[in-house]
Amino acid sequence: MSPDNESARPDRRARGTLRRSRGRWLVAGVVVAALVAVSVVVAVTGSDSDDAAGDTPTHHGTLVYGVSGTQVSLDPAVAATAVTSVINRNIFDSLIVQTGPDTFAPWLASRWTVSPDGTTYTFTLRDGVTFHDGTPFDATAVKASLDHVVDPKTKSAYAASLITPYRETRVTAPNVAEVVLAQPFTPLLQALSTPSLGIQSPKALAEPSTSYRPVGTGPFAFEQWEQGRRETLVRNAAYSSPPDGATHTGTAYLEKLVFEFVPEDATRFGALTSGQLQGIAGVPPVSAGQLADQAGFTLHSTETPGLNYNVYLNGTRGPLQDVAVRRALSAAVDVPKLVDNVYFGRYPVADNPLTRVTAAYDASARGELATYQPELAKQLLDQAGWNRLNGDGYRVKDGRRLSLVWPYWPEGTREQREVVAEGIQAQARSVGIEIQRPKVDTGTYIDKYLIGGEYDLVDVSFARPTPDVLRFAFFSTNTYAKAGGNVALVNSPQIDTWVTDAASTTDPARAARNYASVQHDVLKQAYIIPVYTPVSLTGFANTVHGITFDAQTYPRFYDAWLAS
Repeated sequence: MSPDNESARPDRRARGTLRRSRGRWLVAGVVVAALVAVSVVVAVTGSDSDDAAGDTPTHHGTLVYGVSGTQVSLDPAVAATAVTSVINRNIFDSLIVQTGPDTFAPWLASRWTVSPDGTTYTFTLRDGVTFHDGTPFDATAVKASLDHVVDPKTKSAYAASLITPYRETRVTAPNVAEVVLAQPFTPLLQALSTPSLGIQSPKALAEPSTSYRPVGTGPFAFEQWEQGRRETLVRNAAYSSPPDGATHTGTAYLEKLVFEFVPEDATRFGALTSGQLQGIAGVPPVSAGQLADQAGFTLHSTETPGLNYNVYLNGTRGPLQDVAVRRALSAAVDVPKLVDNVYFGRYPVADNPLTRVTAAYDASARGELATYQPELAKQLLDQAGWNRLNGDGYRVKDGRRLSLVWPYWPEGTREQREVVAEGIQAQARSVGIEIQRPKVDTGTYIDKYLIGGEYDLVDVSFARPTPDVLRFAFFSTNTYAKAGGNVALVNSPQIDTWVTDAASTTDPARAARNYASVQHDVLKQAYIIPVYTPVSLTGFANTVHGITFDAQTYPRFYDAWLAS
């Protein structure tokens, strides 16, 4: 439940930190589920020609970008919301850059080697790079950053889960860092490419957590955070370390980069089209066609690798302990109709825990999915002993109503997911299943539900361009309380074996077979109801040039420039 302004995964400490945080920098986080990551980018441009398209990039101007979430923590090692990652990608460089589903290229590391046993990665680092506070970048910074991520005092809400086999970093020379693992772990390179593991200034990390300020080597430096309103970054005049694939070298073109926190979809969209903002994340699906056809604007539509927006079924309590009841609920829901009605064809209907643009996605797994068949749903419930209806039309068994709890957390909801939930609720009722939707605040959502486990259903998406995200979501010990995404509370030794073997083998075919087995089993056991593939819909005025998107669908602003 991530990165990615999505149905959210809040940091379990967020409630108390928010109370203590007025006038201070926060060091607690909210992991927003779903995040964004990209494999396919489609740009649809307004009809008018762009007179400035031939302009030469110039070093000037401030770009104001509207986002639908807000910051709860500035530290990428603590929180991994989509907003945090989108912003921090500009502040922090990574050791390497992901260039494709399974390909990587140099960034702060100029090259690397892997030991024959797969447990030691030796990174040779770029020379002449400095942090925003003037501290030289070297192997001690790599060690400080990774040690900070796994330090229990950091209370990482996500980043630590990316490198679970991490043992230590050895500094063998000023520009050589050896990252040592407890066991082979092939997803390490992808993990190291994410903003969550961006390299931080050891000097800044040595400061008290209450004084935390994000200090990296990136093209923009942190200037100001007006909590709940905006975050402002300024150009790093000494920048010299763009990743492979950048279209220029040296400093960024923009003087400033401002992220405005605008949670309301209509307000954010109106601010773009009226010229108050030059770009926005989260273009409302209902407005996407309008923006694509409107002169002077460009719509970017990017499907997200990782986990689809899924409803997770807690199989450890109540009626959902029975796989027949889980499959009945899945068969009661007409997912394609719901998705089409709410998202106007902009979001693909999901049929798998993984999105179709994620490596190792297995299309054949859909055969295990209990698709919309309301009569089958009724038969399954009858066979499971829920064969009587009470006066309210709900099924009962041994004097108990078939009632499920799906907490509604308004602060963590986006993309009209509450409307989807209402549709699922209504369709479940048609076969005699009650779904309760208690509206809760952040503290209650964390303490009573995510940690306390008093839920039957939870909805979330999670962006990460690797099939290893299946380990995050379904490995038995990767629960929310341990910074993981196993909110269905799956406890399957077989799935544990598959994802562990997939992460440790160097044989891609073997890993793919393991990941395929997980997809089949997750659908067969109805641990989830897949709903839709998150699509990053971003819009920009045509005065903005040079926007690209990284492997997680985060916009890159290093090459961005404004027409004169």
